[in-house]
Amino acid sequence: MIRDGYVVTWQGREFDAVPDGDNVRIYTTQPADGFEEIKPGRYVRVLTPEDYDELVYVRTTCTWRGAPFLVLGEADNWLRVEYTGGRAPVARQLNLEEFDFGVYQTWAPAHEVSDVHEQRI
Repeated sequence: MIRDGYVVTWQGREFDAVPDGDNVRIYTTQPADGFEEIKPGRYVRVLTPEDYDELVYVRTTCTWRGAPFLVLGEADNWLRVEYTGGRAPVARQLNLEEFDFGVYQTWAPAHEVSDVHEQRI
């Protein structure tokens, strides 16, 4: 599973989270006590800092063709990756798309990507 965003630990489980001032909104796809349905298949609950154990930012990183990348998404057998090596000549050598000034991305075949792991910040 590719994750890129806030995660909170509450009652021994991890939930996708969105900081909201001092509070945190957590989400689930199933009805649960204390959660409010905001649209079909999407439920939210607001937690105060005293309610949860840990709030972290999780990013998925990897290596592709010997260079470091973030994994931004996935589709079929492809991963959307963003180069984090900071060297424009390397980005050009890898034929990466310049998504924004100094930001290089591409779709990489999943079978060519290695060292996929989550980084908790």
